[in-house]
Amino acid sequence: MNPEKDFSPLTPSIVRALNDKLYEKRKVAALEIEKLVREFVAQNSTAQIKHVILILSQEFALSQHPHSRKGGLIGLAACSIALGKDSGLYLKELIEPVLTCFNDADSRLRYYACEALYNIVKVARGSVLPHFNVLFDGLSKLAADPDPNVKSGSELLDRLLKDIVTESNKFDLISFIPLLRERIYSNNQYARQFIISWILVLESVPDINLLDYLPEILDGLFQILGDNSKEIRKMCEVALGEFLKEIKKNPSSVKFAEMANILVIHCQASDDLIQLTAMCWMREFIQLAGRVMLPYSSGILTAVLPCLSYDDRKKRILAVANVCNQSLMKLVIPEDDEVADEGKPGLASLPTDTDQEESLSKQEGVSGGCLDTSGDSNFSSTSVFMPASAERLQVTLNLDGIVQVLDCHLHDAGAGMMTRIAVLKWLYHLYIKTPRKMFRHTDSLFPILLKTLSDESDEVSADAGSMECSPTTPTMNSYFYKFMINLLKRFSSERKLLETRGAFIIRQLCLLLNAENIFHSMADILLREEDLKFASTMVHTLNTILLTSSELFQLRNQLKDLKTPESRNLFCCLYRSWCHNPVTTVSLCFLTQNYKHAYDLIQKFGDLEVTVDFLIEVDKLVQLIECPIFTYLRLQLLDVKSNPFLIRALYGLLMLLPQSSAFQLLSHRLQCVPNPELMQAAAAA
Repeated sequence: MNPEKDFSPLTPSIVRALNDKLYEKRKVAALEIEKLVREFVAQNSTAQIKHVILILSQEFALSQHPHSRKGGLIGLAACSIALGKDSGLYLKELIEPVLTCFNDADSRLRYYACEALYNIVKVARGSVLPHFNVLFDGLSKLAADPDPNVKSGSELLDRLLKDIVTESNKFDLISFIPLLRERIYSNNQYARQFIISWILVLESVPDINLLDYLPEILDGLFQILGDNSKEIRKMCEVALGEFLKEIKKNPSSVKFAEMANILVIHCQASDDLIQLTAMCWMREFIQLAGRVMLPYSSGILTAVLPCLSYDDRKKRILAVANVCNQSLMKLVIPEDDEVADEGKPGLASLPTDTDQEESLSKQEGVSGGCLDTSGDSNFSSTSVFMPASAERLQVTLNLDGIVQVLDCHLHDAGAGMMTRIAVLKWLYHLYIKTPRKMFRHTDSLFPILLKTLSDESDEVSADAGSMECSPTTPTMNSYFYKFMINLLKRFSSERKLLETRGAFIIRQLCLLLNAENIFHSMADILLREEDLKFASTMVHTLNTILLTSSELFQLRNQLKDLKTPESRNLFCCLYRSWCHNPVTTVSLCFLTQNYKHAYDLIQKFGDLEVTVDFLIEVDKLVQLIECPIFTYLRLQLLDVKSNPFLIRALYGLLMLLPQSSAFQLLSHRLQCVPNPELMQAAAAA
């Protein structure tokens, strides 16, 4: 510093003391400056005050010499004390050089800068709020300072600034949000702690509505939630919890749509706490916002579906994901089936408090990423200043996106069983609620649904079967026959599937759909089957199901009596295909009480090649005759006179059998047939 330079109105002794390396001498100089500035204030000499501040800034605080910088800092603080309430007129000039020293390499100097700014802010109080952003920016850097003394000093200044913001009603939140959004992505733990502490303070101030700007900082908050520090994670949990409470209190003012994709992203986080918290938020959003969330359904499903297969280690996430899935499914309604060009998309509006209570009470009883979720909405492009009322918009179900996600999960070999079941339930729900729109997806979904029939899970394959041939509309009925053809082709090419799961699949289809249609269509298709061995095996399987499954009780009764044209037509159709297997044809005749024809068929068995497989089938038929299904047949043996061909047919089967357990069983049964002469005598008596 040039000793000959004129620093007036600062005296040479003040200048020397400010440049001294001893703190005590610099403090004496500061007291002299304070006295001098007070005189200028009394004289209303604004020019002199500005000149003093300028000298202290340019010649001292921004000097190349460290001791001069320290002198400049204490001098600026002294000016502020002397100015008192008038310091607000000079805050820009007082604050800027001090903040520059926050970046100094010397930790002691950074500490003095912090001390000086504390004194300036303490005097100015609410007048510093127009300069809040630069103060916050400087403090956010000091929060991560490696020197403990500097950090301690910054914490004192931070608390003072928080007190000022809390007691003031002039805080400019709009201009602060961009800075907060930028700083919230810091990876430094201390900086993150600093950010969260400020968010908690701003949340607690009644006059500051931080909820309006939550879309700007929500993503950053979820990132901080994954911090390694337990203390920071806890602070962030508290902050998010407070926001969620506020959202529940005032759903009508919440910008749900702007935050939907942020939640979708974090619902897929690898960190359990982030995923659970995001999923809980998603649950509340779906229940509070209702159909406003529909445009984001594909993204939500991308995040939620994999969670449905979580085990007990993540049971909390699983439970919340289940609620999300079921609540979202309820949002799809028949009105969504209106075609797009009709121009009738549904109107989504946020519910009133009364509506919300009713909605929540109704919804309480509801029981890997495949898609670029940004395709639904780009939250980064929305304005932070957009009023919440803008969410009263028309909502159209993005069915193509939803089906794409569901199809992707069906193709994913690694998808868990419960995920696959949920996908199938979604497809079934969409076919029920929006059959016209779903029709155009049937061709693309058909192959994978057919493949899903061979799933190891009974529930998955059963749901797939009901999806494949559910005739929800007249147009969809054309797929029923096509499905039966493809199902039989699959059984033909995958014999193990037929052996292990064939009966189960067919029984489930009969349970869910019309059993008569299923048997009629299969019999008709098998009539033209070129692979005779497969046709015989398939007919045997169908016959066993027909005779033994409780699901086909009504169909058996219909065939037993043959009283209607429909039942007789069904018998004729079955009979033609059942002829692929001689023994099953006889059993069908027994079921329909065509005993004479059964006897005639058995008479012709002598012309066939009697193989081991043939005898095994006869053995199984004998076992079936002893089952409850054929109780009526066994009782008819009492009326020998009226049922001679039944007895002859049974004796015919007996003659076909070798001396086996089945032979003994049928022989004992026939021995119980009463003597017709005795029966006549008893009747006469």
